[in-house]
Amino acid sequence: MKKTLKIMAVALLALGLFACGEKHKITVEELREAQSTLFNENGRLNEKEAPGVAEKYLKYVDQNPNDTAAVKWLFHAMEINVLLKEADQSEKLCNQLLEQFPESRWAPQALLTLGSYVYNDQLNDTAKAHATFQRLIDEYPESDLVDDAQKSIEYLGLTPEEIMTLIMMSKMEVEEFDSDL
Repeated sequence: MKKTLKIMAVALLALGLFACGEKHKITVEELREAQSTLFNENGRLNEKEAPGVAEKYLKYVDQNPNDTAAVKWLFHAMEINVLLKEADQSEKLCNQLLEQFPESRWAPQALLTLGSYVYNDQLNDTAKAHATFQRLIDEYPESDLVDDAQKSIEYLGLTPEEIMTLIMMSKMEVEEFDSDL
């Protein structure tokens, strides 16, 4: 009896160690639950939770590289890093998305986000921003975001006030043209 108990204890211990060694498979439900913690009741980013949420998204992508939803979670991990002003990680995730999922609808959005929020706003690198917007235009000419990329190039280096003036002048020209008809 003692021998049987010892064998059972060793078997249970080995089984427990084996189970601990296996990686936990992240589920979409877990991703959605994590996503619900990203923002507080005021709509502000929960900076304490956000890195863990992004990490969970990336773990899902690593575990499910062929899942059609993986690109969405990779893009959302990039967005979180943009919000956290983690420029290097944002750039890395954008490049990963473009490499793994170049044909996805998220690819042009990743380029626009990288150019606008990382290169232009966070790093004040208008040359990289310009190149990124141009890449979007060149590689995704059918994207709905091409107009946004073109406008972004036009507005690079301008202050918000200068941009607003250009927009108002453009609207006034259109209104004048319409009134001439």
